[in-house]
Amino acid sequence: MEQINEEKVHAFVGKAMGDLGAALTSSLVVIGDKLGLYRAMADSKPITSAELAEKTETSERCCREWLSAQAAAGYVDYDATSGRFTLPAEHAIALTNEESPACVIGGFQAMTAAMRAEPKVAEAFKHGNGVGWHEHDRNLFVGTERFFRPGYNASLVDSWIPALEGAREKLERGATMADIGCGHGASTIILAKAFPNSTFVGFDYHEDSVLRARERAEQAGVADRVTFEVSSADSFAGKYDLVACFDCLHDMGDPVGAARHIKSALNPDGNWLLVEPYAGDAVEENLNPVGRIFYSVSTLVCTQAGLSQDCGHALGAQAGEAQLGGVIREAGFTRFRRAAETPFNLVFDVRP
Repeated sequence: MEQINEEKVHAFVGKAMGDLGAALTSSLVVIGDKLGLYRAMADSKPITSAELAEKTETSERCCREWLSAQAAAGYVDYDATSGRFTLPAEHAIALTNEESPACVIGGFQAMTAAMRAEPKVAEAFKHGNGVGWHEHDRNLFVGTERFFRPGYNASLVDSWIPALEGAREKLERGATMADIGCGHGASTIILAKAFPNSTFVGFDYHEDSVLRARERAEQAGVADRVTFEVSSADSFAGKYDLVACFDCLHDMGDPVGAARHIKSALNPDGNWLLVEPYAGDAVEENLNPVGRIFYSVSTLVCTQAGLSQDCGHALGAQAGEAQLGGVIREAGFTRFRRAAETPFNLVFDVRP
């Protein structure tokens, strides 16, 4: 019988306890966002639980326990002498400023929503038929848009579009662009606001998301040049100078079929902007904090989405450049290069 290393047991229990605390903290972060607790502390002035409760019209006793939990997690600071809590300015950016690329608040909303699908996902492990994106809690859709939008604001117009051969010039002159898997339309609307001479169409198979995207376009004042339609990636209509897929190809049941359809929809000198989660080609390259998040959400959401569709290819959120390149070449594209990257995304310029 293998001898047990007691030090390793205790070390693992300590790690597991940390993970339990992190899981519980995620729910408390969502509560803090939903009730405006972080926003009430965003000025970084020390505050008591009674003062926070008064500012947010909530229960002092609940605020006191929430603040203590947040202090234990390192999200807020606590001064024992005054009994006051402070949200550091740096933390406030990540938890309240949705215009900053450092903002992570949408991620908590999305991931806690994804965890609510645990019974469905556990059942899907038995039959392998997956769980469709549309079967998840609606907070997954809202949180996903909130999580990705700050990064798109920071990088899409100033970094990713210029990294594509000829793309900026086309959009500035006036081009047609399709945003496949557009969700609530954040990326589509950002591009429409940046390039007023061009027209954009967002496609998504999820009808509720398309309806929300139409509302967002109206609010942003770009509905005259942006339309949103319900359609899958392998059946959308039209011919385009540019096509974009933001963090969605790996969710598709038939990524090769989708890529072939995109190729047929591109004009001869067109660009396909393909943005996917950052990943190395081997599992061991992704055994890090970012890979932990992406593998976990892929188990709950992305792989399940792929398995739920025809073909059930299920690339998953850590496909890597080599596997993505294989899909692209099988679909008939001849040019595929990494054009840019961030700590969370790989950005490719794909040409016919």
